[in-house]
Amino acid sequence: MALDLAGLCSLLPDAHPLPSTEAPVQIHGVNVLERASETDLCFVEGLDQAAVVRASRAGAVLVPEGFPEPGEPGPVLIESPAPRRSFFRIAELFAPGHGISGVHPSAAIDPGAALGQDVAVGPNAVIAAGVQVGDRSAIGAGCYLGPGVTLGTDCVIEPNATIQRDCQLGNRCIVHSGAVVGGDGFGFSWDGSGHRKVPQLGRVVIEDDVDIGCNSCVDRATLGETRIRRGTKIDNLVQVAHNTDIGAHVILVSQAGVAGSSTVGTGAVIAGQVAISDHVNVGAGARVGGQSGVTKDVPPGATIFGTPARPMKDTMRELAALSQLPALLKQVKSQTKELARLHERLEALEQNRSK
Repeated sequence: MALDLAGLCSLLPDAHPLPSTEAPVQIHGVNVLERASETDLCFVEGLDQAAVVRASRAGAVLVPEGFPEPGEPGPVLIESPAPRRSFFRIAELFAPGHGISGVHPSAAIDPGAALGQDVAVGPNAVIAAGVQVGDRSAIGAGCYLGPGVTLGTDCVIEPNATIQRDCQLGNRCIVHSGAVVGGDGFGFSWDGSGHRKVPQLGRVVIEDDVDIGCNSCVDRATLGETRIRRGTKIDNLVQVAHNTDIGAHVILVSQAGVAGSSTVGTGAVIAGQVAISDHVNVGAGARVGGQSGVTKDVPPGATIFGTPARPMKDTMRELAALSQLPALLKQVKSQTKELARLHERLEALEQNRSK
Protein backbone atom coordinates (compact mmCIF):
# COMPACT_ATOMS: atom_id res chain seq x y z
CA MET A 1 0.00 0.00 0.00
CA ALA A 2 1.23 3.50 -0.84
CA LEU A 3 -0.17 6.97 -0.22
CA ASP A 4 0.87 10.16 -1.96
CA LEU A 5 0.43 13.62 -0.46
CA ALA A 6 -3.03 14.07 -1.93
CA GLY A 7 -4.08 10.67 -0.62
CA LEU A 8 -2.85 11.48 2.87
CA CYS A 9 -4.69 14.79 2.99
CA SER A 10 -7.89 13.22 1.66
CA LEU A 11 -7.84 10.87 4.66
CA LEU A 12 -7.13 13.76 7.04
CA PRO A 13 -9.58 16.50 6.13
CA ASP A 14 -8.44 18.72 9.02
CA ALA A 15 -4.78 18.57 7.93
CA HIS A 16 -2.90 20.39 5.15
CA PRO A 17 0.73 20.51 3.99
CA LEU A 18 2.81 23.59 4.67
CA PRO A 19 3.27 25.32 1.27
CA SER A 20 7.03 25.65 1.66
CA THR A 21 7.50 21.89 2.05
CA GLU A 22 5.16 20.42 -0.57
CA ALA A 23 7.00 17.84 -2.67
CA PRO A 24 6.31 14.46 -4.26
CA VAL A 25 6.16 11.79 -1.59
CA GLN A 26 5.11 8.15 -1.41
CA ILE A 27 4.24 6.82 2.04
CA HIS A 28 4.58 3.06 2.53
CA GLY A 29 4.52 2.91 6.33
CA VAL A 30 4.81 4.74 9.64
CA ASN A 31 7.74 5.04 12.02
CA VAL A 32 9.45 7.09 14.73
CA LEU A 33 11.54 10.03 13.56
CA GLU A 34 14.87 8.48 14.53
CA ARG A 35 14.34 5.35 12.43
CA ALA A 36 12.23 6.68 9.59
CA SER A 37 13.04 6.35 5.90
CA GLU A 38 11.93 8.55 3.03
CA THR A 39 8.77 6.44 2.61
CA ASP A 40 7.65 6.73 6.26
CA LEU A 41 5.16 9.04 7.94
CA CYS A 42 6.00 10.37 11.43
CA PHE A 43 4.54 12.92 13.85
CA VAL A 44 5.61 15.41 16.50
CA GLU A 45 3.55 17.34 19.04
CA GLY A 46 5.94 20.04 20.25
CA LEU A 47 6.73 23.33 18.52
CA ASP A 48 10.31 23.01 19.77
CA GLN A 49 11.08 19.91 17.70
CA ALA A 50 11.93 21.66 14.43
CA ALA A 51 15.61 20.67 14.55
CA VAL A 52 14.75 17.00 15.14
CA VAL A 53 12.31 17.08 12.22
CA ARG A 54 14.87 18.66 9.90
CA ALA A 55 17.41 15.97 10.80
CA SER A 56 14.99 13.13 10.07
CA ARG A 57 14.93 11.16 6.81
CA ALA A 58 11.15 10.78 7.04
CA GLY A 59 9.10 11.34 3.92
CA ALA A 60 6.41 13.32 5.75
CA VAL A 61 5.81 14.51 9.29
CA LEU A 62 2.53 15.51 10.90
CA VAL A 63 3.14 18.65 12.96
CA PRO A 64 0.97 20.84 15.25
CA GLU A 65 -0.51 24.11 14.11
CA GLY A 66 1.97 26.98 14.23
CA PHE A 67 4.97 24.70 13.66
CA PRO A 68 7.95 26.73 12.39
CA GLU A 69 8.91 26.59 8.72
CA PRO A 70 11.90 24.25 8.23
CA GLY A 71 14.09 26.79 6.45
CA GLU A 72 15.87 24.11 4.43
CA PRO A 73 15.00 20.92 2.55
CA GLY A 74 13.58 18.17 4.69
CA PRO A 75 10.45 16.08 5.18
CA VAL A 76 7.11 17.28 3.90
CA LEU A 77 5.31 18.90 6.83
CA ILE A 78 1.57 18.32 7.22
CA GLU A 79 -0.08 20.61 9.74
CA SER A 80 -2.79 19.07 11.91
CA PRO A 81 -4.69 20.26 15.00
CA ALA A 82 -4.11 16.81 16.51
CA PRO A 83 -0.96 15.22 15.02
CA ARG A 84 -1.04 12.11 17.22
CA ARG A 85 -4.65 11.33 16.39
CA SER A 86 -4.05 11.94 12.67
CA PHE A 87 -0.95 9.74 12.74
CA PHE A 88 -2.72 6.77 14.23
CA ARG A 89 -5.59 7.19 11.80
CA ILE A 90 -3.07 6.58 9.02
CA ALA A 91 -1.19 3.90 10.99
CA GLU A 92 -4.37 1.80 11.11
CA LEU A 93 -4.15 1.42 7.34
CA PHE A 94 -0.74 -0.25 7.65
CA ALA A 95 -1.60 -2.52 10.57
CA PRO A 96 -1.37 -6.21 9.65
CA GLY A 97 -4.55 -8.24 9.78
CA HIS A 98 -5.11 -11.38 11.80
CA GLY A 99 -3.46 -13.43 9.05
CA ILE A 100 -5.98 -16.25 8.72
CA SER A 101 -8.79 -16.92 6.28
CA GLY A 102 -11.30 -19.67 5.88
CA VAL A 103 -11.58 -22.65 8.20
CA HIS A 104 -8.42 -24.70 8.64
CA PRO A 105 -8.96 -28.44 8.13
CA SER A 106 -7.40 -29.24 11.52
CA ALA A 107 -9.93 -27.12 13.41
CA ALA A 108 -12.44 -29.13 15.49
CA ILE A 109 -15.88 -27.55 15.08
CA ASP A 110 -18.89 -29.19 16.65
CA PRO A 111 -21.82 -29.64 14.24
CA GLY A 112 -23.96 -27.72 16.72
CA ALA A 113 -21.85 -24.56 16.38
CA ALA A 114 -23.03 -21.72 14.13
CA LEU A 115 -20.46 -19.65 12.24
CA GLY A 116 -21.44 -16.41 10.50
CA GLN A 117 -20.29 -15.23 7.10
CA ASP A 118 -16.56 -14.87 6.39
CA VAL A 119 -15.53 -16.33 9.75
CA ALA A 120 -11.90 -17.49 9.89
CA VAL A 121 -10.77 -20.37 12.09
CA GLY A 122 -7.07 -21.21 12.53
CA PRO A 123 -5.28 -24.55 12.92
CA ASN A 124 -6.22 -26.76 15.89
CA ALA A 125 -8.88 -24.40 17.20
CA VAL A 126 -11.72 -26.09 19.08
CA ILE A 127 -15.26 -24.75 18.86
CA ALA A 128 -17.77 -26.57 21.06
CA ALA A 129 -21.49 -27.22 20.69
CA GLY A 130 -23.82 -24.24 20.85
CA VAL A 131 -21.14 -21.67 19.99
CA GLN A 132 -22.29 -18.74 17.85
CA VAL A 133 -19.66 -16.68 16.00
CA GLY A 134 -20.64 -13.43 14.30
CA ASP A 135 -19.75 -12.37 10.78
CA ARG A 136 -16.10 -11.66 9.92
CA SER A 137 -14.79 -12.79 13.29
CA ALA A 138 -11.47 -14.63 13.46
CA ILE A 139 -10.54 -17.51 15.79
CA GLY A 140 -6.78 -18.02 15.99
CA ALA A 141 -4.76 -21.21 16.12
CA GLY A 142 -5.18 -23.31 19.23
CA CYS A 143 -8.11 -21.33 20.62
CA TYR A 144 -10.87 -22.94 22.66
CA LEU A 145 -14.48 -21.74 22.63
CA GLY A 146 -16.54 -23.65 25.17
CA PRO A 147 -20.19 -24.71 24.96
CA GLY A 148 -22.66 -21.89 24.55
CA VAL A 149 -20.10 -19.14 23.87
CA THR A 150 -21.38 -16.21 21.80
CA LEU A 151 -19.13 -13.87 19.80
CA GLY A 152 -20.34 -10.76 18.01
CA THR A 153 -19.22 -9.51 14.62
CA ASP A 154 -15.64 -8.54 13.73
CA CYS A 155 -14.10 -10.08 16.85
CA VAL A 156 -10.51 -11.33 16.91
CA ILE A 157 -9.58 -14.16 19.27
CA GLU A 158 -5.81 -14.48 19.02
CA PRO A 159 -3.94 -17.81 19.11
CA ASN A 160 -4.18 -19.91 22.28
CA ALA A 161 -6.84 -17.79 23.95
CA THR A 162 -9.59 -19.57 25.87
CA ILE A 163 -13.23 -18.58 26.26
CA GLN A 164 -15.05 -20.90 28.60
CA ARG A 165 -18.69 -22.01 28.56
CA ASP A 166 -21.62 -19.62 28.26
CA CYS A 167 -19.53 -16.46 27.97
CA GLN A 168 -20.81 -13.67 25.77
CA LEU A 169 -18.67 -11.20 23.81
CA GLY A 170 -20.04 -8.23 21.88
CA ASN A 171 -18.89 -6.79 18.57
CA ARG A 172 -15.31 -5.82 17.67
CA CYS A 173 -13.78 -7.38 20.77
CA ILE A 174 -10.15 -8.51 20.80
CA VAL A 175 -8.92 -11.26 23.12
CA HIS A 176 -5.14 -11.54 22.94
CA SER A 177 -3.05 -14.68 23.15
CA GLY A 178 -3.07 -16.60 26.41
CA ALA A 179 -6.04 -14.75 27.89
CA VAL A 180 -8.74 -16.77 29.66
CA VAL A 181 -12.31 -15.54 29.78
CA GLY A 182 -14.73 -17.43 31.99
CA GLY A 183 -12.40 -19.46 34.18
CA ASP A 184 -13.77 -20.32 37.62
CA GLY A 185 -13.77 -17.59 40.21
CA PHE A 186 -11.63 -18.18 43.30
CA GLY A 187 -14.28 -19.34 45.72
CA PHE A 188 -13.78 -21.78 48.62
CA SER A 189 -15.55 -22.44 51.90
CA TRP A 190 -13.95 -23.98 55.01
CA ASP A 191 -16.01 -27.00 56.08
CA GLY A 192 -14.07 -27.77 59.24
CA SER A 193 -11.57 -30.10 57.64
CA GLY A 194 -10.63 -28.46 54.35
CA HIS A 195 -11.41 -25.83 51.74
CA ARG A 196 -14.49 -26.89 49.80
CA LYS A 197 -14.85 -25.43 46.31
CA VAL A 198 -17.89 -23.19 45.80
CA PRO A 199 -19.52 -23.97 42.43
CA GLN A 200 -19.00 -21.15 39.95
CA LEU A 201 -22.30 -21.15 38.06
CA GLY A 202 -22.38 -17.65 36.55
CA ARG A 203 -20.95 -16.31 33.33
CA VAL A 204 -18.93 -13.45 31.81
CA VAL A 205 -20.49 -10.75 29.64
CA ILE A 206 -18.14 -8.56 27.62
CA GLU A 207 -19.70 -5.66 25.75
CA ASP A 208 -18.64 -4.08 22.42
CA ASP A 209 -15.13 -2.78 21.62
CA VAL A 210 -13.36 -4.36 24.59
CA ASP A 211 -9.68 -5.40 24.40
CA ILE A 212 -8.32 -8.05 26.75
CA GLY A 213 -4.52 -8.29 26.87
CA CYS A 214 -2.22 -11.31 26.75
CA ASN A 215 -2.42 -13.70 29.72
CA SER A 216 -5.17 -11.73 31.44
CA CYS A 217 -8.01 -13.51 33.23
CA VAL A 218 -11.66 -12.54 33.55
CA ASP A 219 -13.33 -14.98 35.95
CA ARG A 220 -16.92 -16.12 35.68
CA ALA A 221 -19.37 -15.13 38.39
CA THR A 222 -20.23 -17.41 41.27
CA LEU A 223 -23.86 -16.60 40.45
CA GLY A 224 -25.07 -14.02 37.98
CA GLU A 225 -22.39 -12.39 35.84
CA THR A 226 -19.02 -10.72 35.67
CA ARG A 227 -19.40 -7.79 33.26
CA ILE A 228 -16.88 -5.74 31.27
CA ARG A 229 -18.67 -2.77 29.74
CA ARG A 230 -18.15 -1.26 26.31
CA GLY A 231 -14.90 0.33 25.23
CA THR A 232 -12.84 -0.87 28.19
CA LYS A 233 -9.20 -1.73 27.52
CA ILE A 234 -7.44 -4.33 29.65
CA ASP A 235 -3.65 -4.63 29.48
CA ASN A 236 -1.59 -7.83 29.76
CA LEU A 237 -1.48 -9.85 32.98
CA VAL A 238 -4.59 -8.32 34.57
CA GLN A 239 -6.85 -10.26 36.97
CA VAL A 240 -10.59 -9.50 37.02
CA ALA A 241 -12.27 -11.63 39.66
CA HIS A 242 -15.76 -13.08 39.88
CA ASN A 243 -18.87 -10.88 40.01
CA THR A 244 -16.97 -7.67 39.27
CA ASP A 245 -18.50 -4.92 37.16
CA ILE A 246 -15.98 -2.94 35.12
CA GLY A 247 -17.55 0.21 33.67
CA ALA A 248 -17.36 1.63 30.17
CA HIS A 249 -14.08 3.00 28.79
CA VAL A 250 -12.04 1.93 31.81
CA ILE A 251 -8.27 1.47 31.51
CA LEU A 252 -6.79 -1.44 33.50
CA VAL A 253 -2.99 -1.45 33.24
CA SER A 254 -0.68 -4.46 33.47
CA GLN A 255 -0.63 -6.58 36.64
CA ALA A 256 -3.61 -4.80 38.17
CA GLY A 257 -6.07 -6.97 40.08
CA VAL A 258 -9.72 -6.36 40.88
CA ALA A 259 -11.07 -8.66 43.60
CA GLY A 260 -14.52 -10.19 43.68
CA SER A 261 -17.77 -8.20 43.68
CA SER A 262 -16.02 -4.86 43.19
CA THR A 263 -17.10 -2.19 40.72
CA VAL A 264 -15.04 0.24 38.67
CA GLY A 265 -16.91 3.25 37.30
CA THR A 266 -16.98 4.65 33.79
CA GLY A 267 -13.72 6.17 32.57
CA ALA A 268 -11.62 5.19 35.59
CA VAL A 269 -7.90 4.56 35.10
CA ILE A 270 -6.30 1.81 37.19
CA ALA A 271 -2.50 1.93 36.87
CA GLY A 272 -0.05 -0.96 36.93
CA GLN A 273 0.12 -3.37 39.88
CA VAL A 274 -2.88 -1.80 41.63
CA ALA A 275 -4.75 -4.16 43.98
CA ILE A 276 -8.44 -3.45 44.54
CA SER A 277 -9.98 -5.33 47.47
CA ASP A 278 -13.27 -7.20 47.26
CA HIS A 279 -16.59 -5.35 47.51
CA VAL A 280 -14.96 -1.97 46.79
CA ASN A 281 -16.52 0.68 44.56
CA VAL A 282 -14.17 2.84 42.48
CA GLY A 283 -16.09 5.87 41.24
CA ALA A 284 -16.41 7.08 37.67
CA GLY A 285 -13.38 8.99 36.39
CA ALA A 286 -11.19 8.05 39.35
CA ARG A 287 -7.42 7.70 38.91
CA VAL A 288 -5.49 5.13 40.94
CA GLY A 289 -1.70 5.43 40.93
CA GLY A 290 0.61 2.47 40.32
CA GLN A 291 1.13 -0.17 43.04
CA SER A 292 -1.65 1.28 45.18
CA GLY A 293 -3.69 -0.87 47.51
CA VAL A 294 -7.37 0.14 47.39
CA THR A 295 -9.16 -1.06 50.51
CA LYS A 296 -12.19 1.24 50.63
CA ASP A 297 -14.52 3.04 48.25
CA VAL A 298 -13.06 5.73 45.98
CA PRO A 299 -15.18 8.82 45.21
CA PRO A 300 -15.88 9.69 41.56
CA GLY A 301 -13.12 11.76 40.00
CA ALA A 302 -10.68 11.23 42.86
CA THR A 303 -6.95 10.74 42.31
CA ILE A 304 -5.45 8.37 44.88
CA PHE A 305 -2.11 6.71 45.49
CA GLY A 306 -0.32 4.58 48.04
CA THR A 307 -1.03 1.64 50.33
CA PRO A 308 -3.56 2.02 51.72
CA ALA A 309 -4.59 4.29 48.86
CA ARG A 310 -5.53 7.82 49.86
CA PRO A 311 -5.74 11.24 48.16
CA MET A 312 -2.67 11.94 46.05
CA LYS A 313 -1.86 15.24 47.81
CA ASP A 314 -1.86 13.55 51.21
CA THR A 315 0.40 10.75 49.99
CA MET A 316 2.85 13.18 48.36
CA ARG A 317 2.99 15.25 51.55
CA GLU A 318 3.68 12.14 53.62
CA LEU A 319 6.38 10.94 51.21
CA ALA A 320 8.02 14.37 51.30
CA ALA A 321 8.07 14.24 55.09
CA LEU A 322 9.41 10.69 55.00
CA SER A 323 12.31 11.77 52.80
CA GLN A 324 13.38 14.17 55.58
CA LEU A 325 13.40 11.42 58.22
CA PRO A 326 17.17 10.61 58.07
CA ALA A 327 18.06 14.27 58.67
CA LEU A 328 15.48 14.50 61.45
CA LEU A 329 16.88 11.37 63.13
CA LYS A 330 20.37 12.82 62.95
CA GLN A 331 19.11 16.04 64.49
CA VAL A 332 17.28 14.17 67.28
CA LYS A 333 20.43 12.20 68.13
CA SER A 334 22.45 15.42 68.26
CA GLN A 335 19.88 17.11 70.46
CA THR A 336 19.66 14.05 72.73
CA LYS A 337 23.42 14.20 73.29
CA GLU A 338 23.22 17.94 73.99
CA LEU A 339 20.40 17.40 76.50
CA ALA A 340 22.48 14.73 78.23
CA ARG A 341 25.41 17.15 78.55
CA LEU A 342 23.14 19.88 79.91
CA HIS A 343 21.66 17.41 82.37
CA GLU A 344 25.15 16.50 83.62
CA ARG A 345 26.09 20.18 84.03
CA LEU A 346 22.83 20.86 85.89
CA GLU A 347 23.49 17.99 88.31
CA ALA A 348 27.03 19.27 88.89
CA LEU A 349 25.73 22.77 89.64
CA GLU A 350 23.15 21.44 92.11
CA GLN A 351 25.81 19.37 93.88
CA ASN A 352 28.09 22.42 94.22
CA ARG A 353 25.19 24.49 95.57
CA SER A 354 24.40 21.90 98.22
CA LYS A 355 27.95 21.88 99.58
